[in-house]
Amino acid sequence: MPEAAQFRSIPLGELFLDPVNPRLPKSMHNKSEQEILEYMLLDASLVELMLAIGTNGYFPGEQLLVAPEGAGFKVIEGNRRLSAVKLLNNPELATVQRQKIEQVMEDVDPAKIPNEIPCLIFSNENEIHNYLGYRHITGVKEWKLLEKARYLYGLKTGNFNSLSMENSSREIAKMIGSRTDYVRRVLVGFEVYKNIEDQAFYRIRGLDDTSFYFNYIADSLNKNNIVAFLGVDFSHENPVENLEQDNLKQWTSWLFEKNSENVTRLNGSSSNLNKLNSILGNGNATKAFVEGMPLDRAFELTEDLSEIFRKAITSSLSNLEQADSIVHRVNDFYSGAEEDLLTIRKLTTKIKNSMDSAADERF
Repeated sequence: MPEAAQFRSIPLGELFLDPVNPRLPKSMHNKSEQEILEYMLLDASLVELMLAIGTNGYFPGEQLLVAPEGAGFKVIEGNRRLSAVKLLNNPELATVQRQKIEQVMEDVDPAKIPNEIPCLIFSNENEIHNYLGYRHITGVKEWKLLEKARYLYGLKTGNFNSLSMENSSREIAKMIGSRTDYVRRVLVGFEVYKNIEDQAFYRIRGLDDTSFYFNYIADSLNKNNIVAFLGVDFSHENPVENLEQDNLKQWTSWLFEKNSENVTRLNGSSSNLNKLNSILGNGNATKAFVEGMPLDRAFELTEDLSEIFRKAITSSLSNLEQADSIVHRVNDFYSGAEEDLLTIRKLTTKIKNSMDSAADERF
């Protein structure tokens, strides 16, 4: 830390938001403080942060980093925290999210709302930016979701073990400035993870606590059919009481067990988990996938085949029309062009014959 940096608690009225904060989009730069507050209320989870500070007080280890500006100080690091405290002290500043803020003000402890904030004062902005460049780009390592889940689970068992999952999630959400539903999903996900860990990760080669992607659990628990497949019941006091152990083993295998080509049956991308969710909501598709059918083919069983056929034909037609529009400007055709065109001709004939046969059978 530069020698010029000084620690001091500064009254709220002397602290100003940074109008060119890098986290603001360029269109918001140099806007009024009122406009910046409105943007942050809509985009920066500010309501949850207000609830956390208003419930627990301001943590003195989270100093704002400030530089002198006019009669006060401009906050270079900590604009969300400053915004939350400003709104807690003066909720009338809010022109959006008013109902949520009214609810926050009913839930917080007025005695915990600070009117001054601990700050580190630097002589100029450049000193702070030099530090922040290291902190945000290089120096501070973000916690992985599994580490966050383990920490939240420790809070639950240590501080709120006598409460239900719903109530403990609500209390922890207040503490950390997050949403109750997110905290609950992470806590339940960690319970699911512990079951996998207790089974030695089903002895899947290369899978342990260092290679397990907890995000797959968190994302899966946001999809109703996967939740039902795993036997998780968020409405129950113990959501994993009736966990389907065999299905959990299958889910883990699909995502983490690699074949001879070093590929899993599905990766944990959002699109693939959405497809799995659709498959598990359809009996025929589920049976086919469990028996080994590839993900995309099993997913086709969940859709109207006539619609899939229409999309495939119209997509092919669009691509061929594009090729036709530029063919007269192409000087050097790729080597397999004639063979591909012949294959297209054979396929269109085959498809047409199949359609004619189907029509004849209907009559």
